Amino acid sequence: MAFYARGIDRGGSAFLIALNQDASYASPNFAWFKERRKSFIYIDRIIVAASARGQGMARVLYDDLFVAAQQAGYDRVVCEVNVEPPNPASEAFHGAMGFTEVGRAAIHGGTKTVRYFEKTFLREEPKRFA
Repeated sequence: MAFYARGIDRGGSAFLIALNQDASYASPNFAWFKERRKSFIYIDRIIVAASARGQGMARVLYDDLFVAAQQAGYDRVVCEVNVEPPNPASEAFHGAMGFTEVGRAAIHGGTKTVRYFEKTFLREEPKRFA
């Protein structure tokens, strides 16, 4: 059901899984976006092994996902980041990658709070010659 599933070192060092809006996925975070966005690519999971952190692997996977999304005609990639429990490294990373906050929610009976982020891409207009 994944739109995108790629890894580095066969997933041993890092991997990313993303779904499009048509996936059948029972996640409250995915549902939040599905209720508010017509078309999107949702980052479900990004895992980087502790031994591989700080080497730019997440950036490589995100950049590759952005290209795949744009080539498939998508104009946004979305995700969530934990506020409670806090994940400041993830918040900083997503900000550096051009994501902006579009909402917040308490989920799982209020035991977790998340910030919803999206990164949008400009659609290029056809060039006209005078």
